[in-house]
Amino acid sequence: MGASPRDYWRLLADYLKPQRGRATLLALLLLTGTGFQLVSPLVLRQFIDRALEGEPLRILLLIAGLYIGFAILIQVIKLFETWTAEYVGWTATNNLRADLAQHVLDLDMSFHNQHTPGSLIERVDGDVFLLGNFFSRFIINVLGNLLLTIGVIVLLTRVDWRIGLTIGLFAAITIAAMMAFGRFTTERFAASRQSHADLMGFLEERISGTEDIRSTGATAYVMRRNDEFAREYSRKQTSAVLLSTFSFSTSQLLAVLGMAVSLGVGTVLYRDGETTLGTVFVIFQFTQLLMQPVEEISRQLRDFQQATASIGRVRALQRIEPAITDGPGEPLQPGPLAVDFDHVTFGYGADEPVLRDITFHLGPRRVLGVVGRTGSGKSTITRLLCRFYDPGHGSIRLGNVDLRDCALADIRDRVALVTQEIQLFRATVRDNLTLFDHSIPNERIIDALHRLGLEEWHASLPEGLDTMLDSGGGGVSAGEAQLLAFTRVFLRDPDFVILDEASSRLDPATEAQLERAIDALLAGRTAIVIAHRLATIERADEVLVMANGRIVEHGDRVSLANDSNSRFAELIRSGHDLVSSAEGKR
Repeated sequence: MGASPRDYWRLLADYLKPQRGRATLLALLLLTGTGFQLVSPLVLRQFIDRALEGEPLRILLLIAGLYIGFAILIQVIKLFETWTAEYVGWTATNNLRADLAQHVLDLDMSFHNQHTPGSLIERVDGDVFLLGNFFSRFIINVLGNLLLTIGVIVLLTRVDWRIGLTIGLFAAITIAAMMAFGRFTTERFAASRQSHADLMGFLEERISGTEDIRSTGATAYVMRRNDEFAREYSRKQTSAVLLSTFSFSTSQLLAVLGMAVSLGVGTVLYRDGETTLGTVFVIFQFTQLLMQPVEEISRQLRDFQQATASIGRVRALQRIEPAITDGPGEPLQPGPLAVDFDHVTFGYGADEPVLRDITFHLGPRRVLGVVGRTGSGKSTITRLLCRFYDPGHGSIRLGNVDLRDCALADIRDRVALVTQEIQLFRATVRDNLTLFDHSIPNERIIDALHRLGLEEWHASLPEGLDTMLDSGGGGVSAGEAQLLAFTRVFLRDPDFVILDEASSRLDPATEAQLERAIDALLAGRTAIVIAHRLATIERADEVLVMANGRIVEHGDRVSLANDSNSRFAELIRSGHDLVSSAEGKR
């Protein structure tokens, strides 16, 4: 995950170009401040030398006022410079954070199956946060402080070439030492960032499974693993910080030695009458001033060492291409859509395929009930229809258009999926139902709630549609959450609906409340229904029975139910669940 010079410049170009006006202003402020810092000691020398020569008080007060004016002006410039730098840095990092978030959302499900949400959050937020200084100050500060360093050395050389040579030598050694330390420090900070991402991923997974962990008595194991992750992060972070601190301390020591030597030379020159007291004071001021840019360059390089690790991780994430790419955009025909699976074979990994040579046709406005035991591949069919994955072999057509030729936005607009796992957000009821689409009027939302039998629930909300829901749906029952998911589909009004065990979490009373809603939802639409309750399957026109990733039976529901030799009839006679509610990922 190393970062190349091209990575640095590309990030700067992409995220500073829209702010080139403010970036230019920031550069001007820094350069102006640098110029005033170089002039101030020269004004002070004039005050000291003229005071010793007995210059009139009026002249001395004028010089003193000029010096104070420069000091105030420098602070004002620093204030504006800080505000501009913060604005530029936060704007750039927020834009990068938004782009990374969008990129992660666009990546296919196979990527998300391999990365925990916690580790991705650390990439999108933690790594980007460390780049604020890189965007706002690094280049300009390093260049500005290099100019300040060169200016001090040039002015000291004009005072006495021996002092200028001494200070220049120490400054060059200090900067070279910082650059030498930089490569080793960057590697350690990269390892530390990865270790922190692993810790965040572990915590996110375990916290989301708190109920299972507590109910099974696995708390001690989780805490032990947390301790192992935390110790590994602590060890790598300590190593990186110690090396960085040693690098910084070395620069400080070299700067102090350089100042001591230059003051020694200045004292000897004053003793021998080769310079004035004001000049000696200027030497002291300039050598002290020189410590500021050297220290600042050292600090910038230390921050850059951390930023380099983050840049490498950010660029590595940006280089990941989604396996599911947008099609050329062949339009889908309006109205209910037919579905065709043509010799489809698919597997989530290199192991045995989950689906094997699946072929079937579902006409428009037809409802297909899919049944089978856990792991038979039922939910995989729905994921392929939503194009979360592409088949390894064969093709899938929606309305006679290959899914790979459709625009992803068209598929998301025309196909709706409801599962038993409902995600509710910490947001208002309205935003949870519309998924933050503010173009949907309140009247339409309330009508959908009433059609689903949620009028009493809606009436109980203290602030109506503006009532806040807790993250994860705290305060909302499983049945209510399922009904809210159906409301989302009503508001979208899709042409093709997939119900993947959507009523498996409902009690009989709530399921009865949902029956008329499902009928209204499926009316005039093409639908695939995966369910383990006969009441849901009985509304299907056709039934498809799966086993071990293959279709073992497909036909008219009524005909199969009346055929005593059919697998479907056997399931009905045995009273066996048509599909396990513990379907899991497949």
